[in-house]
Amino acid sequence: MEYFINCNSSTLAPYTTPLDEVRAAHLYRRLGFSASVQTINDAVGQSAGALVDNLVNQALAAPTIPAPEWADWNDANYPADDDLARQMRNGQIEDFTTAYGNALVENGLLDRMSFFWSNHFVTQLETYNCPGFLYYYINCLQRNALGNFKTLTSEVGLTSAMLYYLDGVRNRGDNPNENYARELYELFTLGEGNNYTEEDIIETSKALSGYTERGEEGCTAVTFDPTEFNTENKTIFGQTGNWDYDDVIDILFNQRPDEIGWFICKKLYEFFVHPDSTSDDGGIAPQIIDGLAQTFINSGFEIAPVLRQLFKSQHFFDETAIGVIIKSPADLYFNLLKETGFTYDDMTIINMIDSCALIGQRFFQPPEVEGWQRDRTWINTNFFIGRWLTSEVFLERFFQNDPEQFRDFGIDVAGPNGSSISDPDVVARAIIDFILPKGLLTEDDYSKAFEVFREPYKDNNVYETNSWSMNLEDANFQVYLLLLNLVRQPEFQLK
Repeated sequence: MEYFINCNSSTLAPYTTPLDEVRAAHLYRRLGFSASVQTINDAVGQSAGALVDNLVNQALAAPTIPAPEWADWNDANYPADDDLARQMRNGQIEDFTTAYGNALVENGLLDRMSFFWSNHFVTQLETYNCPGFLYYYINCLQRNALGNFKTLTSEVGLTSAMLYYLDGVRNRGDNPNENYARELYELFTLGEGNNYTEEDIIETSKALSGYTERGEEGCTAVTFDPTEFNTENKTIFGQTGNWDYDDVIDILFNQRPDEIGWFICKKLYEFFVHPDSTSDDGGIAPQIIDGLAQTFINSGFEIAPVLRQLFKSQHFFDETAIGVIIKSPADLYFNLLKETGFTYDDMTIINMIDSCALIGQRFFQPPEVEGWQRDRTWINTNFFIGRWLTSEVFLERFFQNDPEQFRDFGIDVAGPNGSSISDPDVVARAIIDFILPKGLLTEDDYSKAFEVFREPYKDNNVYETNSWSMNLEDANFQVYLLLLNLVRQPEFQLK
């Protein structure tokens, strides 16, 4: 697969042309996990400004996953038998994982963003292995997903998941642990080596000390113990005082707004627009990031205004921004689910999440504190074959469960006259162009795909006599064969 260089020369000026199908689908693929034929059809002809405002407003108002009954459990609530306790914990984690998978499929931008932040403020479930900690960590990301970044940074640092993962629970005043202070600057807010010193890290770790109270029972939420807080004066970014956790966040955002603005907006740009934001020829991407960063800082670090500006822009809808990001495993499966509209249940969701783990994206368990490196790292020889085979397995299950939904999908994609079109190539092209962000590369590629679609009736004369239609008995199987073919195409790997 060729590597896409960022040639996008469009600006942040509003995109005012009414949306066509390609750009409507592009918006939904990036802003959420794609959308159904109906949703994309409804978006065609709308203005980007109105639609984006509507989708951002929906995300701001969307509910978070309700607290499960075990949210505040500690080890005393589990059976004394270790095996039984482990089984119960695993069951709770699977239930919550399923609920979160459903939220990703249903919640559009809210959980596209909560998932994004889980790969920014990284924790690993294996480090703490408490279902309640997982719930409160994800709840923090959901509540703040499009809210205030300073608030998100402050709150996520005090989740028990983070305090365990980055050793905050071992950060005592007389023996500071520097892990969290280092990652707060290096990975969460400023970027590696960007205007902080080793001395800033050491002093910050002292100010963050004291969140060490773990209770008598395992899996008890971590709280502050004033006796383990370092009460000396600390100097952070040139500011001296007996600083504590809240002071660190205030000083950081007051003293380093430009660094934070650039670092976060660059990350959002690479996630939503193009993985290449630093073109050697001094392309326009840095100017776009500058513009977004200014919006971010001016709003007091509100996330929603940045997303509104980006998603409404000519830059976002530029031809060169479409189909240039490699789908994550979650994109691969959830986009297919949303675009086809095929029937699914909780078992489908958990099977898809399990499949994500097989091809490099284990939920709640990024491989390292830097998170999944995304894009090209999703594609290697092992993962590529896995991406094909698992996608085929899901299509096969959908077909076994209800073959008629394949016919319905084909008719819906083909448009108002979908059931009466007599040219199979017209229907096949409509499906191809709907599933692939920019269709296939050449007309020869289309011809090969048309042959696959025509296969069940190739020895019949229905094509020659114009008596073919989507109402024929095997038309559903034709759609199935075409989709099996498409999931193996390089273009299917892109969004």
